[in-house]
Amino acid sequence: MKRDYYEVLGVSKTASEDEIKKAYRQIAIKYHPDRNPGDKKAEELFKEAAEAYNVLHDPQKRQQYDQFGFAGPAGGGFEGFGASMDLDDIFQMFGDVFGGHGFGGFGGFGGGRAGRQQHRGTDLRLKVKLSLLEISQGVTKKFKVRKDITCTHCHGTGAEDGSGRDTCPTCHGSGVITHTTQSIFGMMQTQGVCPTCKGEGQVIKNKCHQCNGTGVTKGEEVVEINIPAGVAEGMVVNVPGKGNAGIHGGVPGDIQVFIEEEENDKFVRDGNDLIYNVLLDFPTAALGGEVEIPTIEGKTLKVKIESGTQPGKTMRLRGKGLPAVQGYGSGVGDLVVNISVYVPKTLSREEKKALENLRDSDNFKGDRQTEESIFKRFKNYFA
Repeated sequence: MKRDYYEVLGVSKTASEDEIKKAYRQIAIKYHPDRNPGDKKAEELFKEAAEAYNVLHDPQKRQQYDQFGFAGPAGGGFEGFGASMDLDDIFQMFGDVFGGHGFGGFGGFGGGRAGRQQHRGTDLRLKVKLSLLEISQGVTKKFKVRKDITCTHCHGTGAEDGSGRDTCPTCHGSGVITHTTQSIFGMMQTQGVCPTCKGEGQVIKNKCHQCNGTGVTKGEEVVEINIPAGVAEGMVVNVPGKGNAGIHGGVPGDIQVFIEEEENDKFVRDGNDLIYNVLLDFPTAALGGEVEIPTIEGKTLKVKIESGTQPGKTMRLRGKGLPAVQGYGSGVGDLVVNISVYVPKTLSREEKKALENLRDSDNFKGDRQTEESIFKRFKNYFA
């Protein structure tokens, strides 16, 4: 069984970003592979901590995890992070936790492994407004996105063709530099990112004239985004690898798609349920009959109205609402029909006469029990 991410890092669910970072640093130092050579259990715990930190240090991922658990809003969620990435990937992504790129921020420990940094591109954010029909079925949207793309001239290397790279003369290829200082405890060593190569361990001989050595240029890409059924206002769908390209062939960032809902002229959403208000004429409410109720797909359902139906009554059409988003809940919501009865404002002489003949009938006079029943239904509705 996977352990809760907060449990893995030993922090509370209200922990601050600094507390999460500190907790991860302590666990990563404890189980670092260089301190536990050949220890598979330590490596698993090291990866587990990285997976937990990957989610909890990111506000958007943390919000999704708090709401949806391991599944995430799109079903793929966060599972498999530690298993799918090797140790070098983890070092490159989270090395800055230790005061520099890599795990060299505490006395040279592990510096050589993580020194050659791979730059990650930044994330992009998009907003998409969906209709209830699109939410009920899921939808694929296409966006033309302006972003950093890999330079086509140097193919992301940042160097002119044939010029290649040299070993950094400052750090000699490690990507980090070591500082030795005297303290009351003796000689202390600390490491930081090499200022010459920015942690890459290599320097470009001749910069690409098109991207000026960065390996990325401004461009456009048509991105196809699959949005699962059942999403709701405020949810975020993450699209990995479609954000800005990383410099010098680095890992691309993600696109975070923020969901907004369009108002619907027939239905009101309540979780996975849909609310529909129907207005009956008095004869149908009194005598009974049939009414047609629309569905979100555009079809209609014939619903039987019992004789003597009272205002405020609700009917629940099972399974005619919205589906639960993948990985969170199950099944489909209902279509809840609220019944009101129309009372005309004006009457013809014949209509008035007909109603006056019925007014004194005991059958047309409500009693205390009927009043209390109607009041209770309205009270429950507004609650």
